[in-house]
Amino acid sequence: MSAMAMDNLDLGSALRWPSGARIPAARRVRGGAPATAARAGHTGELRLTRRGRWVLAVVASAVAVGTGIVGGQAVAAGPTQALEVVGYTVQPGDTLWRIAADVAVPGEDVRDVIVELQDLNGLPRAELTAGQHLVLPAHR
Repeated sequence: MSAMAMDNLDLGSALRWPSGARIPAARRVRGGAPATAARAGHTGELRLTRRGRWVLAVVASAVAVGTGIVGGQAVAAGPTQALEVVGYTVQPGDTLWRIAADVAVPGEDVRDVIVELQDLNGLPRAELTAGQHLVLPAHR
């Protein structure tokens, strides 16, 4: 049957409940048991049970402890002392190893100084070219 044909039918009386057979909505939905909201006179406000308050307190405590632990690690360090540096121009035949060995304090590992020089100058590798400008620590 098309929608046009249904408009002409009078089904209004067939779809109504008989006046004596009215069933409350809570009983139809819950299979005969009245709804909790209908029994308590539901006013629309939120009510927490004892277990709900306990869970809320535990979650709030966990968030507070987590924030305290993470927040304690986010403290900024104080200002560090500036490093005094001198400029150096790479000569033909210079290597980063030889430059680091000249700069290193006696007993200091040259490999650590090479890493420090690479960090200080932003060098991705230990390769140097003649005429390249480097920054070296002034006093070690």
